[in-house]
Amino acid sequence: MLHAILITIYLIVAGATAGFLSSVAGLASLVSYPVLLSVGVPPVSADVTNTAALIFTGLGSTMSSTKELKGNHTTMWHVGLLTAFGGIIGCLILAFLPSSSFEHVVPFLIFLAAVMMMVSGNKKPAAKTNQPIKLGVRILKNMAIFLVGIYIGYFGAAAGIFMLAILTVTLDKPFVVSNAIKNFSSLLTNVISLIIYAFTIKVYWLMAVPLAVGMFIGGYAGPVVIRHVPVKLLRNLITIAAFCLSGYLFYTAYFGK
Repeated sequence: MLHAILITIYLIVAGATAGFLSSVAGLASLVSYPVLLSVGVPPVSADVTNTAALIFTGLGSTMSSTKELKGNHTTMWHVGLLTAFGGIIGCLILAFLPSSSFEHVVPFLIFLAAVMMMVSGNKKPAAKTNQPIKLGVRILKNMAIFLVGIYIGYFGAAAGIFMLAILTVTLDKPFVVSNAIKNFSSLLTNVISLIIYAFTIKVYWLMAVPLAVGMFIGGYAGPVVIRHVPVKLLRNLITIAAFCLSGYLFYTAYFGK
């Protein structure tokens, strides 16, 4: 009984941390995924259980971002639907690929996410212009968002980094608005992905519930904090953590057995 209570507290605290990181920088899974592994959940089931909990991060952060999303609903739904369609493909890939394939590709995905985080953090804001966006640029932007959706459906750890990098470069919006749109699109994609996962992969609901409680709290707090606190230091620390985690998962996947 005491063991179950301690695990529940552990998952709530981890979920709150992950939810906050997700709403600020899109890195929830860099905390929540290894936490689920540490309590004995198999890798693929850990991913889908994490997706179930991540819905509440998206819900909390979207509820907390009504100020940023006001006047941006068209862009919000455009990005959200593109990501969601990509997510359907991604979760179907996950459902039918062997578990070993999943374990071996994850470290490289997280490493790439860390690189994207570092590059997007150093990106200088583009000068505002009234020139219409060229058709080719729009197509490339939409394809990039669609591919991020596939990644969210397949794994999703640090997917927010990819999304933030794309939105920061392609949208003439403040960072807090791009971040809010990213949070909504992740919410929509995770909901659709979970519906598919529920019929194809085992979800550990007893683990998902306390994780989700924490993620809602952290997800709601993130947009409030980001309005008032510079996030450069947070992003740098998270980038370092992502590189470390990719190295750890690389070691466990290739040399730890």
